[in-house]
Order: sequence, then C-alpha cells, then structure tokens
Amino acid sequence: MNIGQAAAASGVSAKMIRYYESIALIPAGKRSESGYRIYGENDLHTLRFVKRARLLGFSLDQIRDLLSLWQNKDRASGDVKNIALGHVAELNQRIAELTEMRDTLQTLASCCHGDHRPDCPILQSLAD
Repeated sequence: MNIGQAAAASGVSAKMIRYYESIALIPAGKRSESGYRIYGENDLHTLRFVKRARLLGFSLDQIRDLLSLWQNKDRASGDVKNIALGHVAELNQRIAELTEMRDTLQTLASCCHGDHRPDCPILQSLAD
C-alpha cells in the first residue's frame, strides 16, 4: 500500500510517517519502481505501535527503546517495565506540577473581585 493508505490504516498521518522515517524511528518504506513508498502489514503494525506509545505520552527516545525491545524476542521484560515505570514517574511529576498550577490559579481567581475595579490579585501575583 502507498503512504496515504498506510496513514489511513494506521491512524498516523503521512507527514508523521515521513518524519518518523527521517529520524530513523521506523525503517524507510520500500520504494516502487516509480519511487513511491510501499508499506506492508509489518510496517502498519509498527506504525500502530508508535501511535499507541505516543498516545500514552512516551517520548520519541523512549519509543525508539520500546521498539527495539519489542523487536528483540530475547528481551528482558524488566527492561520494558523500567521504561514504563520511568514514564509513570515523569507523568506523576507533571501531574503534581499541573495540580499546583491549577490550585494557585484557582486561589488567585477566587481572590479577584472580577468587577470594574482595576485591582487584580492575578496580575499582582504575576508581577511579583
């Protein structure tokens, strides 16, 4: 199938497929005699793997490592688990940071009268 068909079948845009190929995240598609990229079922499976990993928030470097482990049938599952748990720790850190931001903004917004007066604790906090 061509890149458009592969994009439709995998849910990964043609632009992203080209990008993933350019950074060697996935192997470049084989080429037809006329130079068009050709993709098979294995390529689609890899693209779906990448898409799912991206949806879970893994970085491209983490996905590269996961792909390598996925393709290595002699891998240790502990290596995969370590990557996943490292990502969970990163997500927990981001959640904590976002929660703190939300709580701060909520507090500032509750202190703001939101009326015609120019006094605004939100702006004052940003200026401090």
